[in-house]
Amino acid sequence: MELPSDFHGFDIVEIRFKGGRKDFYRNSSRLPLVTGDAVVIDAGGNGWHLGHVSLKGELVRLQMKKKKVPTDSKDIRAILRVAAEQDVERWEAVRDLETGTMFRARSVVEELRLKMKLSDVEYQADRTRATFFYSAEDRVDFRDLIKRLADEFRVRVEMRQISLRHEAGRLGGIGSCGRELCCSTWLTDFKSVSTTAARYQNLSLNPAKLSGQCGRLKCCLNYELDTYLDALKDIPQVQRPLLTEKGEAFLQKTDIFKRRMWFALRGDNNWVMLSIDRVREVQELNKKGEKPESLLAPVKEEEREPEVSAHVEGNLDRLDDKIKAGKRPKRKKKTGGKDRPEGATDVAPLSATPAAPRRSSRPSSSAPKAAAPPEGGAEGDTAAAGEEARRPRGAAARPMNRRNNRGGRSEGGRPEGGRSEGRGDARRSEAPRPEGGAEARPPRGEGRPPRSATPPAAGTDGPARASGEAGAERGSRGGRSARRGGRPRPEGGATPPPPPSAS
Repeated sequence: MELPSDFHGFDIVEIRFKGGRKDFYRNSSRLPLVTGDAVVIDAGGNGWHLGHVSLKGELVRLQMKKKKVPTDSKDIRAILRVAAEQDVERWEAVRDLETGTMFRARSVVEELRLKMKLSDVEYQADRTRATFFYSAEDRVDFRDLIKRLADEFRVRVEMRQISLRHEAGRLGGIGSCGRELCCSTWLTDFKSVSTTAARYQNLSLNPAKLSGQCGRLKCCLNYELDTYLDALKDIPQVQRPLLTEKGEAFLQKTDIFKRRMWFALRGDNNWVMLSIDRVREVQELNKKGEKPESLLAPVKEEEREPEVSAHVEGNLDRLDDKIKAGKRPKRKKKTGGKDRPEGATDVAPLSATPAAPRRSSRPSSSAPKAAAPPEGGAEGDTAAAGEEARRPRGAAARPMNRRNNRGGRSEGGRPEGGRSEGRGDARRSEAPRPEGGAEARPPRGEGRPPRSATPPAAGTDGPARASGEAGAERGSRGGRSARRGGRPRPEGGATPPPPPSAS
């Protein structure tokens, strides 16, 4: 954007010299200057000097207002011209003489035993004048010093006393923060710093830590002082110890920004952290003449609500208990031993008589009669009936039924010795035979009646009569056996003969 044709920029420019010294000069010739340009300025009727432009434009007006320098002051000298290459070379040659001149002047000061310290020397660019900067605690009579320096260096000598802060700024260095000193880079106005600023910021009053390279309090102590003063407005003033039943509590430390205060009882090394609200509360109690039991506020125990997971897990557990309590065991179908679980063992039959083979529904009259059961068969049936009454029913009786089903057959499918079976074996004979046709026999001595030494004669009817009596007794109990699931026996109680062969 182009400036208006009738616009005229501010004609005063800020010029920087050696050691950070700055001054204002008027650009009366309207030279096109840029920040950093080397210019030749009027040295006040005693030659010329070389400096560099540090600020121009409307910012210079604000800087002059800050330093309270009037814009129409007659003390503002003029800028002569832009420095040429010859001017810069001459200025650099004169600057190389400054270090040797300063060391020679310090030796003269020691010879004269003056209580002063030379810190820097600055030659004018035309080498017509030399300015010696020094610092001293008291007034110094340096008339003899000026005569000797003027005779030795053949220049006009000017002595200028500076403060210790200005001296550190001219020398430069690195501060405790790790950066270059503020007074040698950007700080030009030095304000007084007191130990009160360190107290407000809760810093230890150690001169070695609070002092800078100049030997005075650090200028940076004033940077954050306003922020601390604003934060301290809410912090209570503790001028007296807090009174409690355990004793007096003294203030040890204050964290201004976290609003916390630490107290310790007399003779106790343990610190107690309190909030500023609690400190005010204890102070109010002490004003009323009351003493709290302890510095800490009494803790109110609040009832904790159970977590959501506790509710959910409790409900799930109760549901599992209900399901387990109301769940009935599943009944397994009779598979005849195909699906028997691994490791299952056979159970010995409880009846006194062995199992009988499966009967045919159509008895044949032409078949020969089977041999009658041995003596004691009726007694075996009575014992079997007693075991039938005590035997558990339902699912608990099925494994024994399945076992007894298989125990009464031989390999050929015929009953062993033609003996009759008990009343409880009728139901077990209904189970299908396992594959292979082989069936387990009952163990010896269990449920098998003793055999007589001599078999009955063929022509006698004693065994037949005994068999008929036993069959009649079993017939009277046949109704109950049929109701419990057993098959009815044919009349007479005799075992039906096998069907005739086809041959």
